[in-house]
Amino acid sequence: MNKEYLNKLDRIICSDYANIAGMVVQKNGVTLYEQGFNGFTPSDPIHVASVTKSVFSALIGIARDKGLLTDINRKVLDFFPEYKVMAGETTIQNITLKDLLTMTAPYKYETEPYEAFFASPNWVEKALDLLGGKGKIGNFVYSAMVGTQILSGVLARVTGKPVLDFAVDNLFSPLGIKIEQNVVFHNKEDQLAWFAENKKSSGWVVDPQGINTAGWGLTMTPLDMSKIGQLYLKGGLWDGKQILSTEWIEESTSVHSRWGKLLYGYLWWIIDDKDRIFAALGDGGNVIYVNTKNNFVVSIASLFMPVAKDRIELIRKVIEPTFDI
Repeated sequence: MNKEYLNKLDRIICSDYANIAGMVVQKNGVTLYEQGFNGFTPSDPIHVASVTKSVFSALIGIARDKGLLTDINRKVLDFFPEYKVMAGETTIQNITLKDLLTMTAPYKYETEPYEAFFASPNWVEKALDLLGGKGKIGNFVYSAMVGTQILSGVLARVTGKPVLDFAVDNLFSPLGIKIEQNVVFHNKEDQLAWFAENKKSSGWVVDPQGINTAGWGLTMTPLDMSKIGQLYLKGGLWDGKQILSTEWIEESTSVHSRWGKLLYGYLWWIIDDKDRIFAALGDGGNVIYVNTKNNFVVSIASLFMPVAKDRIELIRKVIEPTFDI
């Protein structure tokens, strides 16, 4: 790659995408670009926000591959027999795991009540309290935190172990990803700091019951993120071992719902269904981008900011042409 083109890419990132902390670009399994910004390196972990959802989708797939979660069309309440449904509530009784995975479950709110959710003593129970209502199952309703916390509660129950332990044993360790500790919030200030301080912190946030957050709260390095991308690009195969079934990868990165023109799989955004391009996207501009047609993976870790410039546009209009995709 011509050094002039790389320098131009660096300048574009620093001027127009100034909150990027690290980026890795790979084609055919070969790293073509690896760079850190803002005092970070591609080996420094950072909170990747909703990219967590897509990583968690892989864990659901692994649980299904192992026969621990046999049917994603099962009703959510099958996994919480102790939960008491309020009189007159019917919608919640028909919501399935697939509805949560595809963001097509309805909720009893217009705006996700983050503060009330965090302040509750049991996040999974609170999430169940918010599930259902008068909305229609099948309509796309993006839930940043609530619905995925229910999925995490389900995963902990069917595996019989903490989500992080299951992830380490079946995904992180095989890929050489080191995420070894839970992150506990002791107060509201801890929660706010996690989102806003942009520290080089490592771990995965847990709720008061020790259940890891499935919609956010995971830290990864850009190199870690690229490993997830490569795993999906290779059909779930890693160092000769099938970590995740090809069937789950194809199913979870196919279109199952849509939000206007935006397409969605099982906690993955579908960029181009025809050419099999999909991405994990998180607030601030965190991305794992997988182009299966061209064997191309881009991972971008970003510092938190309320509104970030579109990374998919950066990848498709600048990065792919730069590397002759």
